[in-house]
Amino acid sequence: MEKAAHYWSIGKVAQYLGVSVVTLRRWEKEGKLSSDSRTFGFHRRYKASRIQQLFKQNKEKKVVGYARVSSHDQKDDLERQSKTLKTHYPNATLIKDLGSGLNFNKKGLKTLLAMILNQEIETLVFTHKDRLLRFGSELIFKLCKHFGTRIVILN
Repeated sequence: MEKAAHYWSIGKVAQYLGVSVVTLRRWEKEGKLSSDSRTFGFHRRYKASRIQQLFKQNKEKKVVGYARVSSHDQKDDLERQSKTLKTHYPNATLIKDLGSGLNFNKKGLKTLLAMILNQEIETLVFTHKDRLLRFGSELIFKLCKHFGTRIVILN
């Protein structure tokens, strides 16, 4: 076996790919992925360079635009935000949310957070800072900084 630093545990591979350990075990059962070796305790080890090469295409980072309004009455504003984001960033993936800026349990926000944590986003674009959250947006901005996501606020 090569140096331990060149081999990753199943947990490290799962973290790198943004999937669960259970998913990796299922992929091995299905023949989609195999470990390169096993430790004396039968723990799987994967060659880091092979995993990085196999999943290189999955690590392409995206530009993501996020638009949010608080209520159904503001749907026109949601469309204006979306149009503005697409005008400035035509190839951006657009995430739209309908819900209060105080609500942390919105589907789009959860998707956005998962993408940030999985390091899938190169640039995150908003029309206004308060479109993300009324309070707590600074925490998400710190996460973005930590994971290398650039933030653009158009207005």
